[in-house]
Amino acid sequence: MADFVKHNTTPFPDALLREAEGLALLADTLGDAGVTAVRVPQVRSVSKQALVIPRISPGRATEESMAQLGDGLARMHAVRQKHYGLETDNLIGLSRQTNGVSDDWGDFFLRKRLEVQVAMIRDRSVRGEFEAVLECRGEALTDFLNEHCAFPSLLHGDLWSGNALFDEQGPWLIDPAVYYGDREADIAMTELFGGFSQAFYQAYDRALPRTPAYDTKRDIYNLYHTLNHFNLFGASYLGACRRNLETIRQL
Repeated sequence: MADFVKHNTTPFPDALLREAEGLALLADTLGDAGVTAVRVPQVRSVSKQALVIPRISPGRATEESMAQLGDGLARMHAVRQKHYGLETDNLIGLSRQTNGVSDDWGDFFLRKRLEVQVAMIRDRSVRGEFEAVLECRGEALTDFLNEHCAFPSLLHGDLWSGNALFDEQGPWLIDPAVYYGDREADIAMTELFGGFSQAFYQAYDRALPRTPAYDTKRDIYNLYHTLNHFNLFGASYLGACRRNLETIRQL
C-alpha cells in the first residue's frame, strides 16, 4: 500500500505528534475490544512536520460497512476506562483541545470543553450571553451528565463523516481528537453534519444501546463542536450554538 504524507498546516508544532498518539490509542482499544472490521491507519513515521500513513482509496459506504462501523464503535466504547479526559492536550480541528485527567465527567465537560470554547468567543456580548447560562445552569448540567454517564470510554472525539472512510474491505477511522468521556458524545457528533446511515445506528444500538437521555445529551455535546466552528469560521454557526445552549438553559 502506497504512503500518504500529511503535512502540518496548523499553528501547533505538536499537532501531528498528538494525531499519531490518537491513532495508536484507537488501534489499541479496538484491538482490546476484539474489533477487526474497523481499521485505523498504522503510523509509519511522524515528526513535527509530517505524518506518514498508508494511503486509503475510499469508496462508497455500503449498508454492511456502515453496520460494521456502528458495531465496532460500540464494542470499543464498551471497554471501560479508568478516568475521564486525557493526560495531554491535543487538537480538535484547528483548535487546541484542553484535557487533563478527571473523575468527574460533568465537571470535565463543563470546564474543559464548554467554558474553554466560550472564553474564546471574541464578541463580548455573545460571550457574556453564553457565560451567564453556564454560570447559572452549570451545577444542573454537571449533575445531569454525571447521572447519565455510566463509565468513561475512549472517544474518537471528532467523528463526523469526513473522518470515517470506507474501502472494499470496510471502514477506517482517521483524524482523531481522542479523550476518555461519555460514549454518546461520539454518537452525537455523527448527527451534527449527517452522513451516517440508519444501519450504523441500528448496529450500534444492538451492541450497546443509547440511553433514554441521549436526545438531550446530543444537544449538549454538540454545543462544544458548534462553538468550535463558530470560533473558527464565524457567525453562520451562532444559531446552532444558541439552539444547543437552550437545552442547557432548560435543564
